[in-house]
Formats: sequence, structure tokens, C-alpha cells
Amino acid sequence: MDAPNSLVLAIIGVTMMLAGYFLYSQFLAKKVYKVNAEFKTPSHEFNDGVDFLPTNRYILWGHHFTSVAGAAPIVGPAVAVIWGWLPAFIWVTLGTVFMAGMHDFGALWASTRNKGRSMGALSGTYIGNRGRNLFLVVILLLLLMVLAAFAVVISGLLVAQPGAVIPTWGALIVAVLVGQAIYRLKWNLIVVTAVGVILLYALILLGNAYPVSLPAEGMFGLTPEGIWIVLLFLYSGIASMLPVWVLLQPRDFINGIQLFIGLGIIYGAVLIATPTVVAPAVNNNVPDDTPALVPLLFVTIACGAISGFHGIVSSGTSSKQLDRETDARFVGYFGAVGEGLLALGAIIATTAGFQTATQWREYYESFSSGGVPVFVEGGASIINAGLAIPAGLSATILATMVVLFAATTLDTATRLMRFVVQEIGEIAGVKISTGIATLIVVVLAFALTFSQGADGAGGMALWPLFGTTNQLLAGLTLTILTIMLIRRGRPFLPVLLPAVFVLFMTIYAAFVQLVNLYNAGDWLLLVIDIIIVIAAAWVLVEAVIAMLAARKAPKEPEDDVALTEDQKLPRSA
Repeated sequence: MDAPNSLVLAIIGVTMMLAGYFLYSQFLAKKVYKVNAEFKTPSHEFNDGVDFLPTNRYILWGHHFTSVAGAAPIVGPAVAVIWGWLPAFIWVTLGTVFMAGMHDFGALWASTRNKGRSMGALSGTYIGNRGRNLFLVVILLLLLMVLAAFAVVISGLLVAQPGAVIPTWGALIVAVLVGQAIYRLKWNLIVVTAVGVILLYALILLGNAYPVSLPAEGMFGLTPEGIWIVLLFLYSGIASMLPVWVLLQPRDFINGIQLFIGLGIIYGAVLIATPTVVAPAVNNNVPDDTPALVPLLFVTIACGAISGFHGIVSSGTSSKQLDRETDARFVGYFGAVGEGLLALGAIIATTAGFQTATQWREYYESFSSGGVPVFVEGGASIINAGLAIPAGLSATILATMVVLFAATTLDTATRLMRFVVQEIGEIAGVKISTGIATLIVVVLAFALTFSQGADGAGGMALWPLFGTTNQLLAGLTLTILTIMLIRRGRPFLPVLLPAVFVLFMTIYAAFVQLVNLYNAGDWLLLVIDIIIVIAAAWVLVEAVIAMLAARKAPKEPEDDVALTEDQKLPRSA
């Protein structure tokens, strides 16, 4: 296949994803999930101003999008293009349209219809208590991996790109000011947004001019990476306990706007520079340590195609802030589209950001050599060529974008893991306070991250299993949605078919990893992988039994058609 122009990939990919939102998500909203604008959402029913809070859909979209995005939709594609740009492009585009958007929209709808309960709690209702307990094990392991791995990714970028330090921490001040302006001072949202974005980019310019580097020899027995990890965990613990309107919502909203500006910069540069894709469509000469494309592609690229973590966010925080049920389509499905666009941008940056195929292969000399640094360098090259922004500043913009998204995922994951710890406590008959649960989460994250040294290398110890666990959770979430739809007599094949595909590929990948870990003698990861496979398989068996029972049981009444007065939003809402 001749080397394509990256602009062609951009046009095809963007068109497919927007068509998915304007066409396919409409079908899901009307025929499958049947969302109702009059339904009283949990944010109104349980409004406490801390976790439950009716929220403008654009602000909530910003929170949801940046919470689910993080660094994963960049890391996954930036690694997976080692198999060639075509497999990654097909999986990201089709996955976003038919899987990710449907999954995120559905998880948000399911939780909203069940008083804002998490997917773990819903598994108890629709699969059974045994399935719920095992489901919570998978969720707990996934969130722990997210916390440890993302902290390492952020710390590495802060050391490698010191120009990103000032905007990373300064963005927190901007977010607090934005939250005060929106919720206390009631200022115009458009004005606040414009001022917040201007301040954020001013911080990027300031950071580029005044980079901040920690002493190379480290401090307190920790390397520079280790110091940043400590500060990140302290921040995420404190931030996760604050009311959502103080920091979580406004920071995620501003970051969401900043991301779309960043995507505009990337795609604008592609439009002007029209760089050629130098990577092969299908790489038949991969490095020796590269695993087989099938099934590993489908777990290497998780976020950006479909991700179980999104279901945790949808049911853990976003459903508690949804103003109207009809907003779930915009927040959930369009949030997945935003992440798909980021993954597509990562594919273009890492395959067209270099001059020759030989230069590209130098960056992909092994399976582990791809990732965020390649995205930053390739993307900065395209931006410099297309928009004439200096390469150094371009790299700072992209590095800051990655760090800010990863940071939003970090404190959201801390809040979500705190919910899971408290949920496990309730099952065990122990009431765990918010402070104690948060402390447990942070201590576990510290222990894993520093388990292999002061540089935080332990944070990446579970990364090989992150994609597998993430996709297993996505497949299990889809089985719960399928059971809900069957019980209601709704069309369920748009959910069941992706569930079967994702579960097959993921379980296949898990067994491949079991063999590889055994051959490598990596007993810690081997034991964890076995636990994950057994838990997921057990939940899947319980889900199939529940699915078959739902097919035979009488259909639940369509409460979507005729809501009772208690189920309706008050007229003043």
C-alpha cells in the first residue's frame, strides 16, 4: 500500500466519529436506552453538593471527558502503531463508533436509572452477590493499576519536560478560581471559559520560558521522579475529598476545552503541513520482542477504542452529576468521540511526525520503545511544520496536555477507588469513613508504586496487565447492560455483539500473557493475572446464567413511557 497523506486519515477518521455521534448515538438514545428528559436523575434526588450535584452538561462533559481520557489514549496507540498504522486506525475508528460510545453512554444510563450506583453495585442487582464481589476485585485491581501507572507517566514527563511543571500545578489555581466564578459568583460560563483558557495557555508560555527541574541527585532518598510521585499522590488524596464543584468539575472542564484546542492545533497543523505517513500500513518486520497483533492489539489500545475504566467513571462520578437523562448521550457518547479523536491524533503524530521510515523504525526498535515521548516528539514536529510554532514550545504544549489529562484521571481514580473501598466495607459490615477510605487508597498506591525502588518503577509493574483488566471490565459492563435491556424487552444485540468480541479477544490475550509470564518467570504478575482471569471468568459465567434467566422472565414495565410523579424532575429543575 502506498504511503497515504495523514490528512486523508484525519478526514476519514473524524467523519466516521462525528457520523457515529449524530446518527448511531441517536438510534441508541431512542431505541435502545430510551432516555427521558423528565426522569428525575440522582443528582436531583440526592443533591448533597459534594458528590451529587446537578451540573451543566458542558461542564460535566469536560469532567467526564478528561477523567476518562488521561494518558492512555495516547500511550496505547503510540505503542500499537509498531504493528503498522492500519490496524490501529481501524480499531480506533470502528471501536469508538460502535463500542466506546455505546459502552460509555450505556454505563451512564444504567447508573442513572439505578440511583447513581456504580457498575460494581449494579452487578449485584443483575448478576448476583457472588458476581458482585468478584466484579469489585477486578475494579479494585484496575483502579490501583491506573493510580500507580499514571503517577509514573506524569512524573516521567515532568522530569523530561520541565517546561510543563508550572502549567501543571498552576492549572489547579485556575480551576479553583473557575469553580468560584461559576458556582459562587454566577458569572457567565462563556466569559469564565475564555478567561480560564487564556490563563492556562499563559501558564504554558510561562512554563516554557521558566522550566522547573528538581535536583538530579534527588532529595530525601528519592529520585526526582519519586518526589513528583509523592506530591501527586498527596494532591490526588486531598482533591478526591473536596466537593466536586471546588476543583474536580472546573479543572476537568477547562482541561476539556484545552484538549479540544490542543486537538485543533494538531489537526490544524496536519491540514496545513499534510505530512506523509512514513510508517508501514502493516509492519511485517516488527522487532523480535513484539507480541502477535491478534489478540494483543485489542488490549494495547484500550482507551480510544473501548475502555472498562470509562464505565467506572460513568457510574462512579458522572451519573451523580447528570442534570437530565438526555444529557447522557452528549456526556457519554461524545466524550468517547473526544477520546477517539485524541487516539487518532496520536496515531498520526507517531506515524507521520518523522521524515523517513528509517527514522521511524529507530523510535520503534523494540515493543516497549513507543509511547508518550514519541507522541510528543512526532506531534511537535508536525505542529512546527504546519503552524511554525517553535519545536520546544510545541513539545511543551503537548507534554502539558498529556500531564493535565493524566492528572485528572489520577484524582478521579482516587475518588472512585475510595467508593469501592467503602463499598467493600459495607459488604463486610464495616463502615469506612471518607478520610480513612482515602488513606487506604493512597497507602496502597504508594506501596505498589515504590515496591521496586525510589524512582517509582513499581508503578509500571502491573502495566502489562492494565489493558487486559481494562478490557475485561468493559466486556463485563456490557454484559450487565445486555441483561438490563433483555429484562426491559429492548434491542440488545448492539450491546451483546461488542461484548462477545471484546471478551473473546481479552480472554485470549490474558491466556497469551499467562504463558509469557510463566516463561519469563515473573511470578508476581503471573499470580495477579491468574486472579484476574478466574474472577472475570466466574463473573462471566454468572452473567450468562443471569442473561438466560432474563430471556425467560416476564419483561419489566416500561417506566420510560409513563413516569410516576416521584420519578419526574420537578418543574423548577
